[in-house]
Amino acid sequence: MRAYVYTDKSLDRYAGRFVWLSVNTEAAANAAFLKQYPIPALPTLLVLDPQGKVTTRYVGGATVPQLRKFLDDASSKAVSASDKLLLEADRLAAQGKHAEAVKSYENALAKADKGWRKYGRTAESMLFSMSMTDDNERCATRAAELYPRLKGTVSAASVAATGLSCATSIEGKSPLADTLEKYTREVFDDPKIVLSGDDRSGLYMALIDAREFAKDDAGALALKQQWSAFLERVAAEAKTPEQRAVYDSHRLSAYLDLGTPEKAIPMLEQSQRDFPTDYNPPARLALAYRAMKEYDKALAANERALVKVYGPRKLVVLSSRADIFMDKGDKEAARATIAMAIEYAKSLPEGQRSERRIASLQKRLESIQ
Repeated sequence: MRAYVYTDKSLDRYAGRFVWLSVNTEAAANAAFLKQYPIPALPTLLVLDPQGKVTTRYVGGATVPQLRKFLDDASSKAVSASDKLLLEADRLAAQGKHAEAVKSYENALAKADKGWRKYGRTAESMLFSMSMTDDNERCATRAAELYPRLKGTVSAASVAATGLSCATSIEGKSPLADTLEKYTREVFDDPKIVLSGDDRSGLYMALIDAREFAKDDAGALALKQQWSAFLERVAAEAKTPEQRAVYDSHRLSAYLDLGTPEKAIPMLEQSQRDFPTDYNPPARLALAYRAMKEYDKALAANERALVKVYGPRKLVVLSSRADIFMDKGDKEAARATIAMAIEYAKSLPEGQRSERRIASLQKRLESIQ
């Protein structure tokens, strides 16, 4: 969004209505903010009132029209019963109380007038909260029920794809997966629905997961090839290095899935030159070199990333380093790296520290024999 959305001149009209703030979730100085407002995924958009209460919330990327609508909604007063229930649901979700938030989102939808303009965003937010509580059966069921009303809108893309991801997370074969795959494909093929490049990439990933869930290897491979070609095209059309780099992680994933990690090297080396202080290019290079079994190059790239990374994201880079050591056959170094990660995780301030992550790292350390 920073590269494609926030630069749009049509957002200038909101300058006097909102005080814009970007929060670095990796910085220790922002741990108190994260404790008060848990951020489950990036990007997360929050609008706070002067007292610091959440008035509007949205998780996920947004196009320029979506962002304008989000800001217009945030500027309007909560007058209807559904408006007030949505406000309460957003506040609960912002506190990490997703099970309670789902109930308020459901009530908001149930009480909504036919033309309620916030219906789509409410449906998207509810399904996200359901996914956060691992209520996959309910998430998929509600997505299938909500899609017909949202058909033809941008919200339909999120509802269908989120529902499909939930359906493919249900053990065994679920008929909901077939229905939601059909809906996701319908959105994907609708030229009237304007999606950002990374949102369309997300639809590719959902459809690939669905084909793999159906054990359709040929269908999944065909989609992966289409996905890779799409990403290369939109990256080539980028007008700035920042816009091009938006697709680095997507392209790396596609190349890894296709077994062609070497195709990521030139792209990531360019990003490393364009963004010398960013840990992401070398961290991704390490993943590509690891897949190529060039472990010394992978460790060197990982080391470059470690020098630059900080906050909770450092744990991801350390975990990746341990993976490289394990593949290389150096269990001693892998254990030392995980032990280092545990100590670092314990040192993080409240708001960034995750007991669940620490327990997971401890379990991993114990598994390395």
